[in-house]
Amino acid sequence: MRVVIARCSVDYTGRLTAHLPLATRLLMVKADGSVLVHSDGGSYKPLNWMSPPCAMAQVEPTEDERETGVVMTWSVQHAKSEDRLRVLIHEVLHDSSHDLGIDPGLVKDGVEAQLQALLAEHIHTLGDGYSLVRREYPTAIGPVDIVCRDAGGATVAVEIKRRGDIDGVEQLTRYLELLNRDPHLHPVSGVFAAQQIKPQARVLAQDRGIRCVTLDYDALRGIDDATTRLF
Repeated sequence: MRVVIARCSVDYTGRLTAHLPLATRLLMVKADGSVLVHSDGGSYKPLNWMSPPCAMAQVEPTEDERETGVVMTWSVQHAKSEDRLRVLIHEVLHDSSHDLGIDPGLVKDGVEAQLQALLAEHIHTLGDGYSLVRREYPTAIGPVDIVCRDAGGATVAVEIKRRGDIDGVEQLTRYLELLNRDPHLHPVSGVFAAQQIKPQARVLAQDRGIRCVTLDYDALRGIDDATTRLF
């Protein structure tokens, strides 16, 4: 991972246009190629980012950029779209690279782990004819919660959360991009499954062709028996 603290401005063009004016920010370039721009606030979410597959090049500033004080320019281009991130760096305060090694992955809490086990046991919850391939399907960037096949035999990757937010959709997107490179699995579709799914996450998932499924934990456990309820 490369970590840079710099005074910079950032422009994002493609499906949308966004501009971050000149300020001191944290720039992160991860081993998977992703580039993230952080401020010293706003919790864990970056101000802007480019998800893989993408390529970053450090290029010379234009004459106009030099006149405004730019000393270095990063150009980040997404491999499958016209989305582009351009970072104009005026001053570098810190620049270091670190090999973090292979991450063992997130250790899921009890409820999330149980949801995974229950959904794998009752994979037909996702649709008639679905069959389980494997839980914790290994990939180079971490295990996919569930890989299964739909009624037509096509591969489906499932990401499971208690509360589904944008980060979960981004995580599943990265898995799908990687799995779809495997000719034995391609084409791979995605299902984002959670007990609660935030509206923003649902919109992002739908934009990326990912199906959202709301999980009923009690129903999966066989506790929610309608015959025992008064209402």
